[in-house]
Amino acid sequence: MTKIVVAIGGSSGSIYAKVLLDRLTKIKDQVAAVGIVMSDNAKYNWELELGNKSYEDYDFDFYAKNDFMAPFASGSAQYGVMIVCPCSMGLLARIATGVSNDLPTRAADVILKERRRLILIPRDTPYSLIHLNNMKTITEAGGIICPASPSFYSHPKNFEELAATVIDRVLDLAGLKIDTFRWSED
Repeated sequence: MTKIVVAIGGSSGSIYAKVLLDRLTKIKDQVAAVGIVMSDNAKYNWELELGNKSYEDYDFDFYAKNDFMAPFASGSAQYGVMIVCPCSMGLLARIATGVSNDLPTRAADVILKERRRLILIPRDTPYSLIHLNNMKTITEAGGIICPASPSFYSHPKNFEELAATVIDRVLDLAGLKIDTFRWSED
């Protein structure tokens, strides 16, 4: 069982973070630990977009954005996966350039240096050349860019089901077993 870091960035797209936390709650038996760090803008956007503070209701370990004593601030804690959802272009740029000025960027730096799995879910659009080059840098360093581009062939019926088309792909990339729509499967 792996330990997972979830960084919730400050871009729009709180529904993705909510669905991710909901899914992780359902498959808790597959993970040894889930550590969560949220930016101030992430909390603000969650409240604005979802109309609540339900992020406080999840039974995971939460850490302050500048808590460098969090276990995943060091590779010795052996967190195997980090998911940044949603990932703003500013956060993506800091990760790409190795600027470890807060817990999310330090944790991403640790994950990359330890050759573990880093998955970033950018929600912004369109992309500038700077954004694309930063994504290229992260990909070359071993990270995975999984844009929040939902699919429609499963006929999602609401926003959560639509967001789940992205999050289920992310959980697949993280190596977790989930029950989800599979192309050409019953």
